[in-house]
Amino acid sequence: MSKNISVETKDVTKFFGDFQALKGVSADIYEGEVVVILGPSGSGKSTYIRTINGLEEHDSGLIKVNGTELNNNIKNIEFIRSQVGMVFQQFNLFPHLSVLRNITLAPQKVKNIPKSEAEDLGMSLLERVGIPEQAQKFPSQLSGGQQQRVAIARALAMQPKIMLFDEPTSALDPEMIKEVLDVMIELAQSGITMICVTHEMGFAKEVADRFLFFDEGLIVESGTPEHFFENPQEDRTKLFLSQIL
Repeated sequence: MSKNISVETKDVTKFFGDFQALKGVSADIYEGEVVVILGPSGSGKSTYIRTINGLEEHDSGLIKVNGTELNNNIKNIEFIRSQVGMVFQQFNLFPHLSVLRNITLAPQKVKNIPKSEAEDLGMSLLERVGIPEQAQKFPSQLSGGQQQRVAIARALAMQPKIMLFDEPTSALDPEMIKEVLDVMIELAQSGITMICVTHEMGFAKEVADRFLFFDEGLIVESGTPEHFFENPQEDRTKLFLSQIL
């Protein structure tokens, strides 16, 4: 893992009306690092990763992605979004487009990649996530696990440097979780920078370089998997782990 900072966040705040979701969050994520974010519901973890690519606009503080500050400058926002892929709980696939077209649309429209090249890329990504035979089907013909794997392939099609995952398995039936986590493990081992909000502890232990534990809009504790599972320091961390392990 290099010492280049991929994502720099400093004193980031976010309000929804009177509710303060983020209360001054500071963290640096390094190139090639796999960071897992844990925390109870409403702790700010999803809001935090959504501020990184501007899906949620932060109210104050500094966010930089690969050295570019996220602010009101459209060019900066476009650059950051070209660097960052995101996968959500819900798959958000276009229902009227084939699986392959879901993947090729953005590379063709945004990067002006020729159709044949985009389709080659799309097929190679479908092979990477294990479902090349589904290319011509529509999302409604796929299981939830398959749809989420298409969503991962679609995010990868823009060749991002950083991947954000917001509880990608929480909407799936239990028997489909492993097929998505297997794809994420392969990704994590490929060297891409990853920030994952997840409650999948087996996955987290296997791939995380570092954990960030959020509670009430703050990072309460951070550390390696060994630190977290064997020697957590904060009472709130200990309580949370006792509830989920």
